[in-house]
Amino acid sequence: MTGIVIADDQTLIRSALATMLDLEADLSVLGQAGDCAGTVAAVEEHRPDVLLLDVQMPDGGLGVDDGLDALPQILRASPATRVIVLTTFGRPGYLRRALESGAVGFLVKDTPVDRLIEAIRRVAQGLRVVDPELAAASLSIGASPLSAKEALVLAASAGGASTEEIAATVFLSEGTVRNYLSSAIGKLGARNRAEALRTATENGWV
Repeated sequence: MTGIVIADDQTLIRSALATMLDLEADLSVLGQAGDCAGTVAAVEEHRPDVLLLDVQMPDGGLGVDDGLDALPQILRASPATRVIVLTTFGRPGYLRRALESGAVGFLVKDTPVDRLIEAIRRVAQGLRVVDPELAAASLSIGASPLSAKEALVLAASAGGASTEEIAATVFLSEGTVRNYLSSAIGKLGARNRAEALRTATENGWV
């Protein structure tokens, strides 16, 4: 029997997945979580064979940006758990981040149910499962050109935040923020920070 925990901030999706997976004789849903902190707790409690992890989840007080950012803490809580990232956002940068953080599978949410079930069985056997189109796109795009600080500052600029507001958010001086923004814009070949943020977001780099 393969034990599973489902982490997704949308209750309807969690419930639907749990119902479908529990119909399989060799699969059992042990727990569910709706945020990153809850995911760490559920994984630590149930020690599942497989975790289905959403990307865009609230941190729940864990102090992380999203599900991918929480992956190291999740795997520390249960090192033997095999993680499949299951996301609405099929972005090549997300795939690279997921695999670098320890995930062994990456699928988008419109994946057919039978393919998802087969993916769970495969990763439980020690194999990897990655959406082939995303894998090809990730290879063609390559790694993010942004440094961690550039990505952080660029993400904090969302919504048109001022340099002063960004500086307060990321605990850097305004001059340093301006330098990081300028560098990020240059690396991404953008005309301004809004365009740079859009490019980075579409590729899953922030």
